Amino acid sequence: MNNDTLRLASYNIRKCLGLDLKRAPGRVMDVINGIDADIIVLQEADKRLGPRPAALPARMIEAHSDFTPVALDDTGVSLGFHGNAVLMREGTHVTAIERLDLPGLEPRGAALVDITRNGREMRVVAVHLGLLRRSRQRQLAAIRAALSHKTPLPTVILGDFNEWSRDRGMAPLADAFTVHAPGSSFHASRPVAALDRIALCNRLALRDAGVAETALSRRASDHLPIWADLEISGAPAAG
Repeated sequence: MNNDTLRLASYNIRKCLGLDLKRAPGRVMDVINGIDADIIVLQEADKRLGPRPAALPARMIEAHSDFTPVALDDTGVSLGFHGNAVLMREGTHVTAIERLDLPGLEPRGAALVDITRNGREMRVVAVHLGLLRRSRQRQLAAIRAALSHKTPLPTVILGDFNEWSRDRGMAPLADAFTVHAPGSSFHASRPVAALDRIALCNRLALRDAGVAETALSRRASDHLPIWADLEISGAPAAG
C-alpha cells in the first residue's frame, strides 16, 4: 500500500469455530494476518451467550499481530459491540467512536469509528445485518440517519450484509453509496453467495478488491474474508 491507499477487510469469524467444529482463535489470527489489511472489521467476534466473552481474545491479537482492537466493548469481557469488532494496524488513530443499536427482530448493532491514517481522515462503519431483508433495510436506514447527524467524512460501510441477491436490498444506500461485492464469500467450503460487502461514498475510490480464499481460510470459518484497496480523494487533514 502507498500513503494514499488503504486496505480494508471484513471477516465473519463465526466465533472462531471452524468447519472442523474446532474453536481455534489462533487459526483465525493466522488468516487475519495473511490479508495484510490496514483496518479489518470482524463479525461474530464474541460468543453469543451469557456475558458474551471474546471468541478472539484481545491479548492474542496484541501478542500475535500489529493490530490493536478499537475499544468498542463496555462490558469488560467482549471484543466488540454486538459481535462487531474493529482492528486497526499500528499507525491508525481513532478520533471518535459511536455504538449504534439497530432495529429489527434480532439484536443487531453497528460500530461507527472515525480514524486518521497517513494524515487522512475517514469513517468506518462495521456492520452485521439481520437475516430478514425488511430488517436489513431498516438497519441501513438507521445507519444513514446516524451518519446524517455527523460531520461529513469519507465513509465506508462494510461487513456481513446477509443479502443473497446481487442487485436487491440496498435501496437505503443507493443515493449516497456504491455497494461492492468483491466475490462469493459464503459458504467457505463452496462459495456461492456474496454476503460480505463494502459500501463506499463518492469520496472513496475502489482500486482493487477480492476474497481471501486459502486452504486455511476455507477451514477457519464458514465465511471467507473480503478485502478492498481504497483511495481517499481530497487533501490530507490539516495538522
